[in-house]
Amino acid sequence: MSERKDIYVKAYMVYIGFVILMFVVLFKTVSIQLEGRSNVFAGSDEKMPVRTVKRMPRRGEILDVHGTPLVTSVSFYDIHMDPTVIDKKIFDAEITDLSRELANMYSDRNQREYENYIRKGRDQGKRYLLIRKKVTNEERKKLKELPIFKYGRLKGGLIDTDEKIERKRPHNELMRRTLGYYREENGDTLKVGIEGAFNEYLSGEPGEEVEQRISTGWKKTGQIVKEAVEGADVVTSIDKDIQEVADAELKRQLESQGAKNGCVIVMDVKTGFVKAISNLTKGSDGNYYELYNHAIGTKEVPGSTFKLASLMAALEDGRIKITDTVNAIGTYKFRGGTMHDALEWGYGRITIKRAFEKSSNVIAKVIYDAYRNDPQAYIDRLVSFGLDQKLGIDLEGEADPVLYRPGTPNWSKISLPWMSVGYEFQQTPLQTLAFYNAVANNGTLVKPQFVQEIRRSGQTIKTFAPIVLKDNICSDNTLTILKSCLEGVMKDGGTGSKLTSAQFKIAGKTGTARILNEDQKYGQKGEWKYQASFVGYFPAEDPIYSCIVVVAAPSKDIYGATVSGTVFTAIANKVFATTLKYHKAVNEGKRKKENVPSVFAGNSYDLTKALGRLRIPYAIAEEGEWLYAERKKHGIVFKKRNPVKEIVPNLTGMSAKDAVFLIESMGMSAYVIGYGKVTKQSIPPGASLFKGGIIELTLE
Repeated sequence: MSERKDIYVKAYMVYIGFVILMFVVLFKTVSIQLEGRSNVFAGSDEKMPVRTVKRMPRRGEILDVHGTPLVTSVSFYDIHMDPTVIDKKIFDAEITDLSRELANMYSDRNQREYENYIRKGRDQGKRYLLIRKKVTNEERKKLKELPIFKYGRLKGGLIDTDEKIERKRPHNELMRRTLGYYREENGDTLKVGIEGAFNEYLSGEPGEEVEQRISTGWKKTGQIVKEAVEGADVVTSIDKDIQEVADAELKRQLESQGAKNGCVIVMDVKTGFVKAISNLTKGSDGNYYELYNHAIGTKEVPGSTFKLASLMAALEDGRIKITDTVNAIGTYKFRGGTMHDALEWGYGRITIKRAFEKSSNVIAKVIYDAYRNDPQAYIDRLVSFGLDQKLGIDLEGEADPVLYRPGTPNWSKISLPWMSVGYEFQQTPLQTLAFYNAVANNGTLVKPQFVQEIRRSGQTIKTFAPIVLKDNICSDNTLTILKSCLEGVMKDGGTGSKLTSAQFKIAGKTGTARILNEDQKYGQKGEWKYQASFVGYFPAEDPIYSCIVVVAAPSKDIYGATVSGTVFTAIANKVFATTLKYHKAVNEGKRKKENVPSVFAGNSYDLTKALGRLRIPYAIAEEGEWLYAERKKHGIVFKKRNPVKEIVPNLTGMSAKDAVFLIESMGMSAYVIGYGKVTKQSIPPGASLFKGGIIELTLE
């Protein structure tokens, strides 16, 4: 009896335990349901299972001047699957097809591996089986159309998580540091480049939406309290075509010279809007990356490019005439130091203008003689040019120029002559370019800018006009003299004479400066490091663009002309050849005579797209990547003109842009004369192509 009683007691205890557990579960379920029906806005004192959370807007895009995205926001989704909800008939009938389609989309698993993976997940009762992380919206749409998944979440088991938005640069390293980023980390805000400077426009305004707590956690209700305002688009002044040219030419030279770093800036002379800015630094693996914005953040001694400012000061103060003669003997001694010319024995008796063109350091003696009794006057004149001030650009990180003054601890007996040729003074490449740009712009110093307008939903909401920092940095007479000097640098005997272009004239100045090593010392003569520069503008007669190229610590050559000047002219030639809006229209002043227009030869995609938009009838008689056109009464007929490897192609009838692109993609360089379309090529079609060769193209 006692044993039976013990059994009854245990049975009752188990029964009572189950009843209690059932009541607990029931009470919890009812409580959650009652809380879920409570109105959070009714002012009830009870705890409500709802909350208001931020609804983050999509960040605006950063575009080039033509609307090409430089930075954009891309949506990603994590895709999971609940294979337990799928009907067995559907699962068995379509699992093989689903696995095959998944294998076609993603190569990390083959069809069999996908099928085994999903079957195993179903057998184990997994309700959140990972299929793929970081799926784009386009991929997400395709996944929803696949076998099984097409039945939706409840019957097909497809689970796509909330949207995750990431910032992407479609062109990878291109302008990485200038485009920058905006981050909030540990209470600190990091503002770098355009992303940081224009965050208030790009970020938009967060909205608010209601989430409700259910048994599995918090879930969005779809109830919007406040709509989010999408971020606006920032339209930069950057021209991606010019940017790519600048980047490629700089990288090629840095690799050739094994240099430490370098930068290029191309700027619109009249407005100050920056058209291209490239900053490349040698990484630990030997390749070059956009690791730091040297153009705006690295201040260094400019070297001989500063001689322009020295001559401007002396001319404005009436202390020299450009026609004065000097004895350039090659070695110049001052109290406390000796200075040498690149040409050991000097240049003999020459004018100051010729000394500038030769970049002779006799200019140090000229400035020393002119100001040694009143060095403060020299400094005051440099200050009047704005050389002691930052430009005040919108981007963070612009370095302050360093300009020593008489009476300060940094001023010494040799400060005046050394400063006159670009030492004991520091500025950034952008600050140097702005000064030269002012000369090209008839004395008007404009602020460099990177953004032209802000757009929201395709509508312009803010524009940025050119900003004038100084109306006239010097007199018109001084400007005329200095422009002649800069053009003289590029003529016979000048340091840039080998860099001239046959298509247009360049005005500019070379610069070579000794810079400190990593240990902040110059070291022995064999350890010296140099910075090579070239800065100027083109075309010289009516400047459109100004440009500076700076290369730090080249290992094979040190001179501004051969290291940086070659990059400058390569950029100038390509920009001039491809920026067609500055060329005279071919049909200007002529009356239209035929209904069917004349069409250049060129890329098939570009040609057909253009004619389609203009609604001009055409037919393709022969398919090919490159086509030439024949005019017929009913419209245009295209025939193929496919280039053959190792053979010079037929470039006649093409635009300069297409012809240059095609021949350079095959390893040769183009030399363009005139405007319009190619009518003559110096190497005939069908001749053997040789890498690195130059072909002259005549356009009419």
